[in-house]
Amino acid sequence: MVGCGRMEPERPHVPMSTYQHYVDGEWVAGEGTETFESENPATGESLGEFHRATAADVDRAVAAADAAYETWRAMSRIDRAEYLWDVYHELRERTDELGEIVTKECGKEISEGRADVVEAAHMVEWAAGDARHPKGDVVPSEIAAKDAYMRRKPRGVVGCITPWNFPVAIPFWHVAVALVEGNTVVWKPAEQTPWCGQIVAEMFDDAGIPDGVFNLVQGFGDAGNAIVEHDAVRTVLFTGSAEVGHSIADTLGGEPGKRVACEMGGKNAVVVTEHADLDVAVHAAVMSSFKTTGQRCVSSERLIVHTDVYDEFTSRFVDLAERVAVGDPLEEDTFMGPLIEADHVAKVTDYNDLARSEGVNVLVDRTDLDAAEIPDGMADGHWVGPFVYEADPDEPLRCTHEEVFGPHVALLEYDGDIERAVEIQNDTEYGLAGSIVSEDYRQLNYYRDHAELGLAYANLPCIGAEVQLPFGGVKKSGNGYPSAREVIEVVTDRTAWTLNNSRDVQMAQGLSADITTRED
Repeated sequence: MVGCGRMEPERPHVPMSTYQHYVDGEWVAGEGTETFESENPATGESLGEFHRATAADVDRAVAAADAAYETWRAMSRIDRAEYLWDVYHELRERTDELGEIVTKECGKEISEGRADVVEAAHMVEWAAGDARHPKGDVVPSEIAAKDAYMRRKPRGVVGCITPWNFPVAIPFWHVAVALVEGNTVVWKPAEQTPWCGQIVAEMFDDAGIPDGVFNLVQGFGDAGNAIVEHDAVRTVLFTGSAEVGHSIADTLGGEPGKRVACEMGGKNAVVVTEHADLDVAVHAAVMSSFKTTGQRCVSSERLIVHTDVYDEFTSRFVDLAERVAVGDPLEEDTFMGPLIEADHVAKVTDYNDLARSEGVNVLVDRTDLDAAEIPDGMADGHWVGPFVYEADPDEPLRCTHEEVFGPHVALLEYDGDIERAVEIQNDTEYGLAGSIVSEDYRQLNYYRDHAELGLAYANLPCIGAEVQLPFGGVKKSGNGYPSAREVIEVVTDRTAWTLNNSRDVQMAQGLSADITTRED
């Protein structure tokens, strides 16, 4: 019974030789014959085999979501949220277990794996709790006899496409609010983390969510594209690369009735002014640059440092970059785990080579880790260490302007006032996240008002989002919608409702309501 005492869930479908899609309340193999594997990026070992969705599988999932929509939207928000409370309790009860699964599948160290699950629980808690908050507004009318309201209506089938680096948290950023607001969902997780997707689907199945309300299809970009282009999908929520996100936006931008929200990457920076507390600055910079091995959309790849503190900051930052612990992500004393896959190692390595070719001054090069640094039994993992260099902030270098998505960090020295630092900060196509470290409140306020960012921090790392705040960027980084309150704007339509309480028809703006005829 939803909302009552929970019993330990039964999962007769697990384990299975090949994991399936979850469509219309059933585990199904789908129409396709192809499968793919999930790989532990630290060891190279297989974590499971998964059916790969075809366009026909997506069509079946969307049809199920569309068929379930009218019944689901007819329920109260509070009744819909009851299903999420069951999911919330399971996330809380299984945090350690699921955190380990996150770490095994995407490679981030174990405290980050657990934090991923905790963040998911926070998002579910926020969305389910919001079901009891006021919705809509009573709006004054010019006409005393009229009542005017603003209401929200769900949009229908929502397609969710999520990345691998937060394989439990980000799906719930998308799905939880969409469901509470009365939409139904078709979700495709990243192909690198299908096991985490399987676990999330199991939770909704355990909660007894009505058939068709939540659907999971596993697969690659072709499955995601089938969701995007499906006529019955009214809204698409996407988190991932700028290239894919802008392609989705371009595809749907001219489609009547379609809506898309994309949260994409960044070339983020930490600004360290002459008034910075250097203990805070170094700590914030290391966290921003190397947590998740630099594989966060909000990771910092640029450190913009005032000349008065540059030498001391650089010395301390370089010392830590040379010593930061790369190792088994399941060990509590590991700071950096592996990159997600071999192709990404190649990409990061190529950008490190590019930086050298562009004439930068390399200070730390741990691209190829010493054999002694690689944990025993993990030689097949996707290992790379920090790469740190100095560059001229005025040079239009690719390495200082293109997102690498790894532990690739440029030190950019500046002289002058805060305006100069913000000028360098804004000199990219991106505008996702950034941080300033300063003890001067005037500098903080200038940065707050002029940095072209969706997420700004002061005396903190530029990572560490909280679910109740907006999350998204400006410029090439997105539109800031896929988060908490803001995602409500994407998955609902604002509608106006005006009720006349009089037997007379009266119009606003003094418009005459008299009807005249030829006889008059």
